[in-house]
Amino acid sequence: MTMKVFTLCAAVLLLVACGSSEETVSTGGGGTVATPAPGGPRAGTVEDFQINVGDRVFFALDSSELSPEARSTLDRQAAWLAQYPQAQLRIEGHADERGTREYNLALGDRRANAVRNYLVSQGVASSRLETISYGKERPAVVGSNESAWAQNRRGVSVITSGAPIN
Repeated sequence: MTMKVFTLCAAVLLLVACGSSEETVSTGGGGTVATPAPGGPRAGTVEDFQINVGDRVFFALDSSELSPEARSTLDRQAAWLAQYPQAQLRIEGHADERGTREYNLALGDRRANAVRNYLVSQGVASSRLETISYGKERPAVVGSNESAWAQNRRGVSVITSGAPIN
């Protein structure tokens, strides 16, 4: 009986310890940034940016308009970039496989610039941001269905310098 109680207590403690991997901290300007709890990615790293902030936003078919969800992710990116002013980003614009190569390169360019312009409007210096379009050439998911296409219509923010590599 004692062993069962001990095992149960150990299991509960293990579950509590594994509960949350981040905390939310105010940036002082009305925004918040998720920061890792002990054991999570080290603050200010590429992994911190990808996991706790979010490195990509998604777009509707044939659109470069930012959705409310995309703006929310970009708000977190802007707050993170304010906290780590040495970090620089390459913003990649992507499209799904439908359409011509030329059309998708232009659409990817519009998507990358939509992300860039939003980050600049949130106070990120334009000198810290570069854009590139890959069109349909670098799909995140291979497939010819709506699920794959939705994941390939994206803008990805890649830290190119100024953050520890994990």
